[in-house]
Amino acid sequence: MKRFPMMLQLTLILFCVMAIPMAIVTWYSSARIVQHSESAIAESSLAGLNANRRLNENALGNMAQDVVRLATSKVFDRIRDFETYAEANADYGNISSTLVVLSELQNLNHRVDGVYSSSFYLADSDYVISTDKGITRLNRYDPLDWMEKALEGRRGISGVWVPRKLASGVNVVSYVMPLNRLSTTTRGTIVVNLQESRISDYLRSNEPGKHGYFLLEADGTIISHSDKNLLLTDGREQPFIGDILDAGSKEGYAFREVNGERLIYTWSKSELLGWWNVNLYSTDELLTKARNLQHGLIGLTIVIIFAGAGLTVLLATWLSKPVRQLVRALRARGHLGVSNKNELLFLDAAFKRMQEEEEELYKLLKEREQDTRSLAIHNLLRGDVPKQIGELFPASCFRVAVVSIDRYRRYVSHANTETRNYHRYVLTSQCDGLFPDTVGARCVYQGEGCFVIVLNYGDDEAEAMTAAIDEALAAIRDAAAELLGHTVTIGVSSQAEDCVRLSDLAVEAMEVIKHRMIAGSGGIYYWGQQADRGKKYMYPTNSERRIVNFLDKGDLSSIEGELASIRGEIESAEYISYDNILFIYNQLVGVTIKHLRENNISTSRIFAGRGNVYSAIASIDTLDELEDYLRGFFRDIVQYLARSSGEANYGDRIIQYLEAHFREEIVYEDMAKEIGISYSYMRKIAYEVTGKSLIDYVNALRIENAKQLLLETNLSMTQIAAEVGYSNVQSFNRFFRKFEGMPPSGFKALRGASAMSATDGLEEHL
Repeated sequence: MKRFPMMLQLTLILFCVMAIPMAIVTWYSSARIVQHSESAIAESSLAGLNANRRLNENALGNMAQDVVRLATSKVFDRIRDFETYAEANADYGNISSTLVVLSELQNLNHRVDGVYSSSFYLADSDYVISTDKGITRLNRYDPLDWMEKALEGRRGISGVWVPRKLASGVNVVSYVMPLNRLSTTTRGTIVVNLQESRISDYLRSNEPGKHGYFLLEADGTIISHSDKNLLLTDGREQPFIGDILDAGSKEGYAFREVNGERLIYTWSKSELLGWWNVNLYSTDELLTKARNLQHGLIGLTIVIIFAGAGLTVLLATWLSKPVRQLVRALRARGHLGVSNKNELLFLDAAFKRMQEEEEELYKLLKEREQDTRSLAIHNLLRGDVPKQIGELFPASCFRVAVVSIDRYRRYVSHANTETRNYHRYVLTSQCDGLFPDTVGARCVYQGEGCFVIVLNYGDDEAEAMTAAIDEALAAIRDAAAELLGHTVTIGVSSQAEDCVRLSDLAVEAMEVIKHRMIAGSGGIYYWGQQADRGKKYMYPTNSERRIVNFLDKGDLSSIEGELASIRGEIESAEYISYDNILFIYNQLVGVTIKHLRENNISTSRIFAGRGNVYSAIASIDTLDELEDYLRGFFRDIVQYLARSSGEANYGDRIIQYLEAHFREEIVYEDMAKEIGISYSYMRKIAYEVTGKSLIDYVNALRIENAKQLLLETNLSMTQIAAEVGYSNVQSFNRFFRKFEGMPPSGFKALRGASAMSATDGLEEHL
């Protein structure tokens, strides 16, 4: 977008403002049309399904009523006594009675459309009367064992409907009704086989987009379907049918995606028969008109959008004309270093460039002024008096204050270069601004965490300014501590009336800073000439000897007592210099390290994590920190010496244990418990003492013993393996080859040949 002209951007903006809402409205309205169409179709389909279901129920109910009327007509009493096929055909009278029953069954078929056949079976007889096969023996008719199973769950005196496939291959729904004992004493069962195709005619809908239908029993068995191969199969295996049966809703509809096709499922359960009627419709076919309307709306929207595109071009051209004229004027006046950008970005970049140039120029002037002032102050502190000294410090009295960051090395380790530069800038600015207007203050950074503040004030205001200067220095101390996260110590020099003495005043302030070694960090200290500056150095020689003795004994508490005694001696002295204090502790460290080396103790291992001890002592600011450091110093030594002694003792015990038990199966965890150390620590000590792991050292002992047995005895390899601690010869051979580079047999043969050769040579010599 940065390289596109403003007119094109305005065109796109106006186009999006118009086109996007219109596209959203079109999409929403078309989607709602399709949604409402789907709902209307689904409700219409459900109503049609219910109508077909009721039609089917009425047809089946009428046929059941015809069967009931036939059962109560007493016609079957005529053959009640004909228990065998022979009796039914014994004479003309018997045959006539049987034919009357057959005729009534045929009349029943004619009254109901779609009946494939009807039959009557007299209980305990050996024949069946049927409209398809006449009067025939049981062994020549379809098996009747299915009837008993079908009648198991019957309730009341009505019959039951059973879907099945006849031996002839015709799919039927059989109505099975035993004769009622209340209306006749004849025992038998009437069966009417209604063709499944007739039920299919009732259920088939004339609506467009028909996809299929299901008629299912309560357990999911398919009674009727357009695909005859699915009849009498489990309908739950078909998509979504199982969900319908398990949901428990007696009727409803749902939309589902099946094999990439969107289908409407409508279902209704028959309260009379307990059957499920399910219809499927394809929305792609049923919603043709709705989708055509949707496509029409989309097409109309596209036309409107393209028509609006032309209008947006005209509007964008008209709106962007003033801006384009301004940009042409700016480009004609001069080069601003901005190119390949549109009008708005060109203007933005041009104004930013001019603003940056103005800010850089102002900043450059301020930095030049600040650098000039800082250079003049640095020259003053070195003793060089610049020409503009009157402009910088017009008053007659001078003092120098040094702000030193406590624990500077720790501060450097926690703050990167950018952070330290920022801190120096902020602290320098704050130091200049915290003093009253009557005191001229100029602050510069001298390095190593020290800031030098040159104070200038009038001679007549010296006493009055003391309190104000003290207050300002306290404010600087608090602000620095908050900014740096470290305390600072401030040293203040004496007063001088000549700027030439500024270098001496800076030295005085630096010397005052060293007073924090005894008085502690974070304070403000003033120069005062000390009477005892010429006193000789002091050194606690007796404490040095005692510390060395206590070190040999490992008596850390006594060493800490001597350190406390040394500190007390330092604090009780009337005057002791900073250099004297550093000398005392450096000497203690040096004597200790020399003593350790004379006793062949590796100091590099003890002080590996401490770095340079002497540099660490030199960077410490206070006596408290010095004593804490020395405490840790001697604690590390005592702990190392104690650990080294313990490890040596444990190493001997480990070696003795392994040499005594290498012929046995050693459980190393139990061995560690017996020695009194952890298993991991035992492994570490064993490796340091032997240079091998525990397992390798044990195997080395076993192989050395095996070599001796090979040369001095006639034991077999199996016996030698067991003797040195191996459970089998294979392990013995493997480890022998690992340590000696050859199998045991080869070793014995080689050493035996060498011995014989030496004997022969001796005999020849003799």
